[in-house]
Amino acid sequence: MSTGEHCWRSARTCSEQSATDPDSVPSVNIAVEAIGLTKSFGETRALRGVDLQVPRATVLGLLGPNGAGKTTTVRILTTLLRPDQGQAFIDGIDVVADPRSVRTRIGVTGQYAAVDERLTGSENLQHVGRLFRLGNDESKRRSVELLEQFDLTDAADRVVKGYSGGMRRRLDIAMSLISRPSVLFLDEPTTGLDPRSRLGMWDLIESLVREGTTTVLTTQYLDEAERLADQIMVIDHGGVIASGTAAELKSQLGGARLTVTGSGRRRTGRDRRGSSPVGHVCWGRAP
Repeated sequence: MSTGEHCWRSARTCSEQSATDPDSVPSVNIAVEAIGLTKSFGETRALRGVDLQVPRATVLGLLGPNGAGKTTTVRILTTLLRPDQGQAFIDGIDVVADPRSVRTRIGVTGQYAAVDERLTGSENLQHVGRLFRLGNDESKRRSVELLEQFDLTDAADRVVKGYSGGMRRRLDIAMSLISRPSVLFLDEPTTGLDPRSRLGMWDLIESLVREGTTTVLTTQYLDEAERLADQIMVIDHGGVIASGTAAELKSQLGGARLTVTGSGRRRTGRDRRGSSPVGHVCWGRAP
């Protein structure tokens, strides 16, 4: 089944179903689901009823500015934060009722690489493997597999302190995959990377999805969401303001128009250097 053939319900549809059938069981084809998530910190409302669904082996891009609610949503879905209201499921398992089972099915990469700079790349991976109780032999074997998959074999025995930003990010994601999770959460994975490393990270994420990993990706970059995400959800001020494919969102928003109005006076050399205003600029939606 192609990505476009996956059943995708809008946030409004999710809300309507949950309202009419609160005891409904998440579909077996849905890896991640949230219904009516709300969260406040004091008087600040971080989430205002977020609904989402992510079909298996697809990518959901959570797009929005800093403070929009993207990371709060991810923290709830990964059992790091309890919602004030609403429900969330990973592979049909309630994240609040059974967080331990959820954690065996997910991998999480935060905004900043969580690697130990004092250890080598191989040691970092083996350490995480032992934390997941894989045992020494399995941890070593899995470490070798991931170092090869993430093009880090030549740097396996180097101390991570000497890694580049892109290498650290790749190692960080590799560590989140040590236990073969079915769902991967990537919180702004390319923040701070140079353009070349950013493109390499995109290729890596695409390869993981082809292998069947369901991915929830938060980002501030529209081009990143457009390239990687099967579905995009735009969050601002704690609420979902738009959702759909990149093409659907573009068609909803229409084109853009830039109007430049001059002052009507002759430009001088000083004007051309930009020291004095020569008019005003208006940005609007094209008809």
